[in-house]
Amino acid sequence: MSKISKFFKGGGSASSKGRGGPSPQEALARLRETEEMLSKKQEYLETRIERELAIARQHGTKNKRAALQALKRKKRYEKQLSQIDGTLSTIEFQREALENSHTNTEVLKNMGYAAQAMKKVHENMDLNKIDDLMQDITEQQDVAQEISDAISNRAAFGDEFDEDELMAELEELEQEELNKGMRDVRLPSVPSTSLPSRPGKLLACHFMFLMIKACSSTRKRAEDEDEMKRLAAWAS
Repeated sequence: MSKISKFFKGGGSASSKGRGGPSPQEALARLRETEEMLSKKQEYLETRIERELAIARQHGTKNKRAALQALKRKKRYEKQLSQIDGTLSTIEFQREALENSHTNTEVLKNMGYAAQAMKKVHENMDLNKIDDLMQDITEQQDVAQEISDAISNRAAFGDEFDEDELMAELEELEQEELNKGMRDVRLPSVPSTSLPSRPGKLLACHFMFLMIKACSSTRKRAEDEDEMKRLAAWAS
C-alpha cells in the first residue's frame, strides 16, 4: 500500500487514534512527507516525459506507430504531472493554514499563561495600599526637594549688619586715606640762592610737577574707592 493510500485511509500511530485525532505536529509531519513524495513523483514524470519525447523524435516518420505510442505516453505523463501540481498546491495551502493555526494556538496559550501569572501577581496587591504608598513617595519627594533648595541657597552671612552704617564707615576710611595722602605731599623748599632774572619758566615746570603728582594721587584714590565699593556690593 502506498503512502498516499495510508494517509487517506486513516493510517497513523495508535497514540493519535487514542486521542481522537492527530496533533498539529503529527499532521504537519504527514503533510511534509506527502509533499516530499509528490515532489519525487514529479521528478520521475518529468524524466519519463523527456524520454518519451526523445523516442518520438528518434522514430519520427520512419516508425510512425512507435513514435505515436511514445507521444501518447508523454501526454498521459503530462496529465499526471498537471494533477500532481494541483495536489501539491492544495497540500501546501493546507500545510500553511495548519502551521498558522498551530502558531495562533501557541500564541493564545502563552498569552493565557501570562494572564494567569499577572493575576497571581496582583492577588496580593491592595489598591488602597498602593495609593497610600504613592502618596508617601510624593510627600518624601517634596521634602527632598525642599532640603535640596535649602542647601543650594546662598547663606545670608552679614545680613544682620546695617548697610548705611557700613557705607558711613567706608567713607570715613576713604577720608582718612585722603588726609594721609595730603600729609605725605611735601612741597619743595625755597631755594636760598637768588632767583633767575626770568623765573617764570622755572615756576611753571615746578607747578606742572606738583600737578602731575597730585593727579597720580587722585587716580590712586579713585581706584581704591572703586575697589571698596565693589567689596561692599559683594558683601551685601
